[in-house]
Amino acid sequence: MAVAAALGSLGAVALGTFVVALLLRWLWDALVAVTRFRATCRQLNKFPIPPWRNWLLGHTGMGQSTEQGLQQVDALVARYRHGCLWGLPWLPVLRLFHPSTLRPLLSASAFVAPKDELFYSFLKPWLGEGLLLSRGERWARHRQLLTPAFHGDVLRNYLGIFNQSTRVLLAKWGVATVAAGGGPVGLEVLQPLSLLTLDTLQKCIFSHESHCQERPSEYIQAILELSSLVVRRQLQPLLHPWWLYSLSSDGQRFARACATVHAFTADVVQRRRRALARLGHQAWRDGHRGRSMDFIDLLLLTKDENGHTLSDEDIAAEADTFMFEGEHELPGATLVSPRSSNVPTGHDTTASGLAWLFYNLAGHPEHQERCRQEVQELLAGRDTADIECEMSPRPPPATWLGDMVPPPLVPKEDLSQLPFTTMCIKESLRLHPPVTAVSRRCTEDIPLHDGRIIPKGVTCLMSIYGTHHNPDLWPEPEVFNPLRFSPENSKGRSPSSFIPFSAGPRNCIGQSFAMAEMKVVVALTLSRFVLRRDTARPPLRRKPELILRAENGLWLMLEPLPGVA
Repeated sequence: MAVAAALGSLGAVALGTFVVALLLRWLWDALVAVTRFRATCRQLNKFPIPPWRNWLLGHTGMGQSTEQGLQQVDALVARYRHGCLWGLPWLPVLRLFHPSTLRPLLSASAFVAPKDELFYSFLKPWLGEGLLLSRGERWARHRQLLTPAFHGDVLRNYLGIFNQSTRVLLAKWGVATVAAGGGPVGLEVLQPLSLLTLDTLQKCIFSHESHCQERPSEYIQAILELSSLVVRRQLQPLLHPWWLYSLSSDGQRFARACATVHAFTADVVQRRRRALARLGHQAWRDGHRGRSMDFIDLLLLTKDENGHTLSDEDIAAEADTFMFEGEHELPGATLVSPRSSNVPTGHDTTASGLAWLFYNLAGHPEHQERCRQEVQELLAGRDTADIECEMSPRPPPATWLGDMVPPPLVPKEDLSQLPFTTMCIKESLRLHPPVTAVSRRCTEDIPLHDGRIIPKGVTCLMSIYGTHHNPDLWPEPEVFNPLRFSPENSKGRSPSSFIPFSAGPRNCIGQSFAMAEMKVVVALTLSRFVLRRDTARPPLRRKPELILRAENGLWLMLEPLPGVA
């Protein structure tokens, strides 16, 4: 009994000691958290704070994904110029819209300023460990291996695909004008442009002809459904846990759509891998002489400095990722509107850029006509109205992918012969950026050039729209003026003042692809149609969802050029 009593006393002492230790640890953690919070507040107090509703709700409900919301951004930029605090008093967000505050974040590594983890985790069952979702050494290795696949020498081989897909759309629009008696016809342009860019991507990645512009495609429909389901899940917090989501009807639809996409991609990769093993690398290359390789071909042949190749799973993940978004930056959770229904995929961002380019050219006939004259001069005397890549007899620099034989001639491409059209594209991307903002959460303190510090743990909303409309960077920012991007006017401009494809180490790897496609589509469209704004409709109102859209669609009048079949 005495022994038992002694043991009981020792147990009570031990338990008491453990409880005290836990209490002390809790107090210490609380002290550290309070100290860190006060230090964060001291740093954040150096940034201006716009008037808010009250001390409890902060700016809750004051930001909207509407035309008024964008006008509010214009007002914030006009007043605060470099950035300001926004959000709840205990959950602040830094809104940044000037190179002085953006550059340190854009140039920071993915470890210091990572993307939003919650939103991107919803994509992992679909996209796997592709460039968009990978980190660290894996991301660096894949980025290095994939970069040659987007080299100019490779992208030139895709010009024929851009032409082919664009001709399909223009034929559909031609039929619509004929049905309207040969005169102007009002058309919504964003949705058909989205199908065009999806068609192009599937041909460039898989060499697959889905005819998705003309009839439904199971694979394309699965991609569109996955994109919509990801955003719907983000807006339903109860479905964030995977085990709950997998039991829901949306989760089951997501799983079926993933199976469709994965089966298609895996089948293409495995068939190509077997053919490569059967023929050997040299015979495979010889068999592709005179015709372009697609994205899958290039990834099968690429090797790192140690001679290691990508696995089938790696290639499938990268192909699915590029179909999804080409590693475009995507908005984080802080940007999602409850009314948003679409996630900005690579085809969506390019389609949005094209639709707004058409809108801006339709509103400025003088710039449209100058672009058209540029295109007509380029195409004069040709048998076909295609944007091409001619060859000159000078040897090229040795920049071809891996140990592949370089092309024998230096290309003199049509795309470089459209300088004013290129200026119009850039000015349209400035005025109407497809993605209006992206968010990062800092894992370390980030110092700014003026001595202020963005504290660790703070979310930063990098406003692409706000930066592009900052009067300190762009005088008369609401005016569509392509000459801003002339060589003389571009001198001395900070690269961080124009960021439609983001910037820094994790910028959009597919931006050259997107620019080339936009040039081909607009050139061929202007060679056949005159674009006008539809004055019978109410004034267009912008709608910044996950890509920049227009309320009730983006409608234009298209009229065939006289004498063009």
